[in-house]
Amino acid sequence: MTKNIANTAVNDHVSLPDYKRSTLVSRIVHLGFGAFHRAHQALFTDEVARNSNSDWGICEVNLFGGEELVASLRAQDHLYTVAEKGGDNTLVKMIGVVTESLHPEMDGVDAVLEKMAAPETAIVSMTITEKGYCADPATGTLDKSNGLIMTDLANPTSPRSAIGYIVQALRLRRDRGLQPFTVLSCDNIQENGHVAKAVVLEFAGLVDVELQQWIQEQVTFPSTMVDRIVPAATEEMFTEIAELVGVSDPCGIACEPFRQWVIEDNFVAGRPNWNLAGAEFVEDVRPYEEMKLRMLNGSHSFLAYLGYLAGYPFISATMADPAYKQVAFDMMMKGQAPSLNMPEGTDLENYARLLIDRFTNPSLKHQTWQIAMDGSQKIPQRLVPSLQYHLNQGSAFTWQALGIAGWMRYISGQDESGKAIDVCDPMVNELQAICDEHGLNVSVVPALLAVEKIFPASVGQNSMVIDAVSTAYQSLLDHGARTTVAALVPKQEAA
Repeated sequence: MTKNIANTAVNDHVSLPDYKRSTLVSRIVHLGFGAFHRAHQALFTDEVARNSNSDWGICEVNLFGGEELVASLRAQDHLYTVAEKGGDNTLVKMIGVVTESLHPEMDGVDAVLEKMAAPETAIVSMTITEKGYCADPATGTLDKSNGLIMTDLANPTSPRSAIGYIVQALRLRRDRGLQPFTVLSCDNIQENGHVAKAVVLEFAGLVDVELQQWIQEQVTFPSTMVDRIVPAATEEMFTEIAELVGVSDPCGIACEPFRQWVIEDNFVAGRPNWNLAGAEFVEDVRPYEEMKLRMLNGSHSFLAYLGYLAGYPFISATMADPAYKQVAFDMMMKGQAPSLNMPEGTDLENYARLLIDRFTNPSLKHQTWQIAMDGSQKIPQRLVPSLQYHLNQGSAFTWQALGIAGWMRYISGQDESGKAIDVCDPMVNELQAICDEHGLNVSVVPALLAVEKIFPASVGQNSMVIDAVSTAYQSLLDHGARTTVAALVPKQEAA
C-alpha cells in the first residue's frame, strides 16, 4: 500500500515521520537551509522526534538566495527527502521536523528577526560556511572591512549578515525581557563556537556596549564537530530521488550513510536530546574538531585540488587512482595524525581507513570542484596548523606542501588542458590578481604565501615552506598532478 505525503503518493520503502507534526514547535531557527543541514542537523532532529515525544521543530531561514528552494519547501508542507546511499543499498527518509520557513526577500527582514526573537526560540543554529562569519581567517576577529558588516554597522536594525541578524535578535530579546537563545554553529570551522562568539561580541560592542556585556554574560556558544559527506545537488541526483520516492522533490538531498555529531553541552535554554539519534555530548569538542578538520577535511582539500587538476570530476574517481588513494592515506597518517592530541584510546589508523572507505564510495558523486570552493577560508584550518606542527618538530610536511601548491595551481583559473576553472572564493579577485601578475610561474608561490589572511608569517615567510611549496608547484607545471602525486607513493608501495 502506498502512503501519502503532501497530497502525493510515495513508494512504500520511504520511511515517513511517525510522529504528530502538529505538536512540533519552532524552537530552533536555523540559518542556512543548505544540503548539509538537510542531511545532518535536521535529520538528527527528525530522528529524535521519531524516538521520543520531542516537540522540537525547526524554522528554516535562507538569508541569501535560495528563494526557489524555500518556495518548494512550502509547497510540499515543509517535507523533504534524504537518501542515504551506501555501496550496496540506499535508505530513503522523509524528514518532517521542519515546521516553517522564512526568507528576507520573500517575507521581510523583520519577519526573520521576530522569529529569532520569539519567546519559544531556544536555539539559533547556523550552516553559513566559513565566509558567513565575516571573520578574518588569520585572527578570528570580525572583518570590519567586510561589505556586509559595514552595511550592518551603519544600519544594525535592518541587518543582512547572519552576525547582524543574531545581534539584533538578541537586542530585541534583551529589550523585551526574554531569555537569550543559544547560538549553535554547525560549520566546519575549528572551535566554531568560539569564532561565532568572538564575531558576535565584537559586532555587538560596536553598536551597543551594554548589549555586548549582556551577550557575554547570558548567551552560550557551544562548539560542534559535524561530519557527513553530502555532495552538492545535481540533476542526476534529483532524477534518482524522484525514482526512489515516486515523486520529484526539489528539496531532496543524497548523502553517505555515515554521520557524526560531537557537541559541547552548553545550552542556555535547553536542547533536543540529539544523543537519541547518535550525537555525542562532550565537555571539549576541540580534539574531535582537529581530528576531522585535518584528517578528513585536509585530505579532502588535497584530493579536490590535485584531483580536479588531473581531470577527476569526483572524489570517488580520484580514489579509483591507486596513487591518490595511497597518498591520501599517507597524508592522514604521516602528515596530519602526528599533529593531533586525542583522548586516550582514539584509534586514528582505524579512523583513516574509515575515511578512505567513505571517500571511495562510488554511490556518492562528490565533486572535486565543490570541495575546492573557498580555499582561502579552508586552508588556514585544514593544512596550516599541521604544517606549523611539522615546522616546530623538524619533520616532513610533504603532503601539506603539495596540497597548498595544488591550491595555488587551481586558483590560477586554468587547468592542465588550458580550460578555464570557475574559481569560487571570497578572495578570488585578490588571489587571481596575484596569479595574473606572475602567470604560471613558480614566482607566484612566495607572493601567495605572503597573503597573511591565509598564511601567518611563521608559515608563509618560512624559507623551508617557500622551497617545499615551490618545488611541488614546479612539478605540477612540469609533470602534471597525476605524476606529481604518484611520486609521493613510497617505492615499496609502488612496486
